[in-house]
Amino acid sequence: MKVVVGSEEKISALIAEDFINVIKNKPNAVLGLATGTSPLKVYADLIEANREGRVSFKDVTTFNLDEYVGLEGTHPQSYRYFMNDNLFNHIDIDKKRTNVLLGVGDYESFMKKYDGMIEDAGGIDIQILGIGSDGHIAFNEPGTPFDSLTHETPLTQQTIVDNSRLFNDISEVPTRAVTMGLKSIMNARKIVLIATGKNKAKAVYGLIKGEITEDMPCSILQRHPDVTVYCDEDAYSLVK
Repeated sequence: MKVVVGSEEKISALIAEDFINVIKNKPNAVLGLATGTSPLKVYADLIEANREGRVSFKDVTTFNLDEYVGLEGTHPQSYRYFMNDNLFNHIDIDKKRTNVLLGVGDYESFMKKYDGMIEDAGGIDIQILGIGSDGHIAFNEPGTPFDSLTHETPLTQQTIVDNSRLFNDISEVPTRAVTMGLKSIMNARKIVLIATGKNKAKAVYGLIKGEITEDMPCSILQRHPDVTVYCDEDAYSLVK
């Protein structure tokens, strides 16, 4: 596991370059994408690189980590809406090649096919992750089995509280989600994780130096052969 510490601007730029380099080496690369506030600057940097002609997404396929159960893709807090608004609408990507888990309709059937879809696409070449304050990655909460594939899960109260900042009221936050499992994530060839802020310090310590345990889902990444953790000084503060 490699660790890079720097400002949010620096680490976001470095992650964007990781993605650009993967696509330059493999124009039809398969990208694993995340939502939330952590990757926003990364996506802004990728949009700028696309506008400048430094990278093209026209042959790329993407798979997102998760989605809230109960939210239509047109809902402003759905992850499909987030991806369109913060990345897909601004780059030369074919939206038919962008895959986000469903939160409504026959979402369970789609969920069960998701890992097979990723495999049929050739597997994820690079996956970006954020990290929850309790060490969850995607919506794999503490206690999630390490061998889990894409599944439906209840959200912990801590995750609901953490995500409520994006809603008008905590009562609006969905209580369930569909998510890639920990094994699904570990199948990616390369993983980059971004963590910023003091509230992530305990999780980052568990990720880098803690015991590998299902109580700290991110700790499984210690077993992956190609992981780079990008964090700011606050998130890294307990590791020193």
